[in-house]
Amino acid sequence: MNKRNLAVIGIGAMAAVLYLTNASWLAPAPTGRMRLLAHRGVHQRFDRAGLTDETCTAKRIFKPTTNFLEDTLPSLRASFADGADAVELDVHPTTDGQFVVFHDWTLDCRTDGHGVTRAHTLQALKALDVGYGYTYDGGRSFPFRGSFRGAMPSLAEALAAFPTRRFLINIKSNDPGEADRLDAYLNTHPDAAPERLSAYGGARPMQRLHQLRPSLPVFSPKSLKACGLAYLALGWSGYIPAACRQTTLFLPLNFTWIMWGYPNRLQARFRAAGSYIYLLGPQSGAVGLDGIDTHEQLAKVPHNWEMGVLTDDIETVGPLVKRARLPARLGPSARDLDR
Repeated sequence: MNKRNLAVIGIGAMAAVLYLTNASWLAPAPTGRMRLLAHRGVHQRFDRAGLTDETCTAKRIFKPTTNFLEDTLPSLRASFADGADAVELDVHPTTDGQFVVFHDWTLDCRTDGHGVTRAHTLQALKALDVGYGYTYDGGRSFPFRGSFRGAMPSLAEALAAFPTRRFLINIKSNDPGEADRLDAYLNTHPDAAPERLSAYGGARPMQRLHQLRPSLPVFSPKSLKACGLAYLALGWSGYIPAACRQTTLFLPLNFTWIMWGYPNRLQARFRAAGSYIYLLGPQSGAVGLDGIDTHEQLAKVPHNWEMGVLTDDIETVGPLVKRARLPARLGPSARDLDR
């Protein structure tokens, strides 16, 4: 046998081993069900074209179809009613040692207040109208102005209002001191039930929070990137790199094809490593994350996906999943969703 034939056989054998190591259908069948994470809760959707970090999204909302604003108690309540298993909360520390639930770094876009959110007391923030700045017609009308005065909740109020529900807390800075403040808050509020919480934010506060609370799931943009790249480089062998252990991965639908063992074997590997995966919608490169928000996108989620799905449109996706009347161990398939 000549060298060329030996090389062909060798390459074929390597390809077979690579395939069998990562064949999804050879992995144990998942036995759980998908979990829905409502990003922003039920909120006013907005035009994402040309979005930047400085864009005031309240001034570019679509014509409202709901009366809910993100990060308010009615929004959280509606999210869980629509089928969310967890909701993301944006939090800021206040000057009087509390945490407030609000999205923006500054107040000027959404409210009738001014300045940096964290430069105010909780009492001052709760006096604001958080629906003041929303408009869909270029400022000719402000449909929520006057209806949401005093609606900015504290973190304590949000957690107390939903004592058995799960939340992803988004720390809006890269200050490690905020991890200490959140840890101190949880120490003095055992009723907050930190075992139902996870956290996302800058790399420095997340590293610090992991030191303070090793059992609390935390992740950051840096850890998401590190895990994704490390798994692409090494996952073909079945090895889970350190960057993918005890962490969370965001996986857009348009990148699933390059993730070794997707979906069943990938889930089994991450589960064994104490990690979790959220599927996202196809990423367009715009600022922020695109969730799985439509019937068509949801139909692309594997029927046996038992980890997370992030959505910006829980009021659409949640009822679709509910209406499918799935067995507890299954997520939706295209056929289920078309019934």
